[in-house]
Amino acid sequence: MIWHRPTAGPGRPDPRPRVVVTGIGVKSPAGLTLDEVMDTVLAARPTAEVHKDLIETGSPVHIACRVPDFDVDSYLTRRERRQIDRPTELALCAAADAVRQAALPTLTPSRVGVHLGTGIGGLPTMEALVRDNDANPTAMPVHSVPRTMANSAAARVAMHYGFQGSCVTYSTACASGATAIGEATRRIQHGELDVAVAGGFDSAVTAFMLSGFSRMQALSTRNDDPRSASRPFDAARDGFVMGEGAAVLVLELRESALMRGATVLGEIAGYATNADAHHIVAPHTDGAVAAACMAGAVSDAGLLPSDIGQISAHGTSTQANDRAEAAAIHRCFNGQAPPVTAVKGVTGHLIGGSGALEAAIALACAQRRIVPPVANLTTASESDRIDVVAGAPRVVDSAPVLSNSFGFGGQNVCLVLQPAT
Repeated sequence: MIWHRPTAGPGRPDPRPRVVVTGIGVKSPAGLTLDEVMDTVLAARPTAEVHKDLIETGSPVHIACRVPDFDVDSYLTRRERRQIDRPTELALCAAADAVRQAALPTLTPSRVGVHLGTGIGGLPTMEALVRDNDANPTAMPVHSVPRTMANSAAARVAMHYGFQGSCVTYSTACASGATAIGEATRRIQHGELDVAVAGGFDSAVTAFMLSGFSRMQALSTRNDDPRSASRPFDAARDGFVMGEGAAVLVLELRESALMRGATVLGEIAGYATNADAHHIVAPHTDGAVAAACMAGAVSDAGLLPSDIGQISAHGTSTQANDRAEAAAIHRCFNGQAPPVTAVKGVTGHLIGGSGALEAAIALACAQRRIVPPVANLTTASESDRIDVVAGAPRVVDSAPVLSNSFGFGGQNVCLVLQPAT
């Protein structure tokens, strides 16, 4: 039986407002809509491919998960596209889909905020600018600075729609998108906003970025077999596959959404964040701090660990991360964890976009009462600690889902998402 927060009563304050999702937009390697993404994820169909430009530019890693071509001109004018870079382009298009689905009414501009997360920001664009203009710095394009600003995407979304509420960009490495969703939820619960456009984005598939991660031995080196390269929780994992993409959610008060007849896609029920304070790139091996973050999100949702029906793991496909996360899950759930999935075997690692995309997928899974299998999982090295789903989707009862995002610097963020009720 699921425990919920107490309702208001004599001598007791009103319960915290509930924040729901009314729009979701995605631009990812697994699909350009959430339905497309779910089809790909449930089929456990990897999207990693060899890319010729990575070979030509001398990257030691030739594989990545890129967003398939789509009609960007149907979203943005030619002038707008000249002024922005690839990460911002993906974020704007995902935001447009989310806002369109939410069918927002006329709102007070100061009551609508934009909260986006990015782990890399405009660094890939800086790389291109230096490469193309190093011999003649005075030839830098006029839009060089706006294109490389990490907050460009959030600012552009706010400008496009005239949203004048808090416009914030978060950078908590690979947890950035989840941070943005959690912090935006807080702003709504505290009465600062009525609506928030929240999510994450990144596009770091460049020779410089891949070389840097490769030097850290964080990336898979399976250049000759890209589809099997990303394999979360598998004994033969050798690193993650770089991806790109964006996912954006429209969040609003449940009461307001129901009053205007909006379709409620689910609820952001719990949020917690903390820091390992251990190592700049390696997780704490015992998983204690990450486990505390999971427990905090579950408690924030007014639930018990036994109420969680499935877990969307961060699951990068690196030896250290997957081992530490398995330890954390085992600790948080006292050895009785629900089924675990990890979608990076399909999508690759979207860095700042991962937490937001995985939250959207987790919400869809909760709605459909299904847990996707982990791609490329043949020998689960952590099977003695957690129940990682493999082979085929698993049908489960209707229940909240826990979504984990862990970033470099020991940045831990967990969200609890509820199916629509």
